[in-house]
Order: sequence, then C-alpha cells, then structure tokens
Amino acid sequence: MPVASEEVKAIARYIRMSPFKVRRVLDQIRGRSYREALIILEFMPYRACEPILKVLRSAVANAEHNVGYAPADLIITQAFADQGPVLKRFRPRAQGRAYQIRKPTCHITIAVGLGAEEE
Repeated sequence: MPVASEEVKAIARYIRMSPFKVRRVLDQIRGRSYREALIILEFMPYRACEPILKVLRSAVANAEHNVGYAPADLIITQAFADQGPVLKRFRPRAQGRAYQIRKPTCHITIAVGLGAEEE
C-alpha cells in the first residue's frame, strides 16, 4: 500500500482567466472530499468552475492510475491559483490615444491525498 501522506497533483497552465476569480472558487472546495467538490463545482454559477473541474478530475485520475488510490477516499489537500503572464493589448481611444487592456492568465494547481477519516 502507498504511503498515506503522498499527494498527487495536476496543474493547468495559462488559463485565460484572472487568478482572483479562480481563487474565489478554489476557496470553496479546499479541504473537501472529491465527491463534495464535484457537487459544488457543478452547481456554482462561475465561469472558473469549468477549468477547475477539469484539473480536479485530472488530479483524481492521476491518483487512481499512478498511485492506486480509490477516488471515494480522496480529499483536496491543496488548491491554489498563481498568476501567469499577462497579455497586453491596446484599444484605440479618442484623439489618437491608446488605452492598455490587460488580459490576465493563471496557473491552477490542485493536489489530492487520502483523507484522515479512514477507519
């Protein structure tokens, strides 16, 4: 049997979304079981739920395939969004001026591990 403290993670990089908006959703699922997190993400109204759901499913698939953990036993041990590179674009304004538009990206990382509720 694998070591109980081992974490398995998945990372989505260069997601075209603000890290602030992604963190708002990640804060809701951190520390919860895989099943609870799936239900929460399915019914939250935010656009950030879609890439987070993808990363969560990937992390659980990694844990199941690479380490042999059962998905029902997994909890989300870490979930965070780091800032990625910012795409800088310019919008024309009145009298020949230009206005800078910043299009942020982020890197989403989710780690899953075995829960403490094993009895």
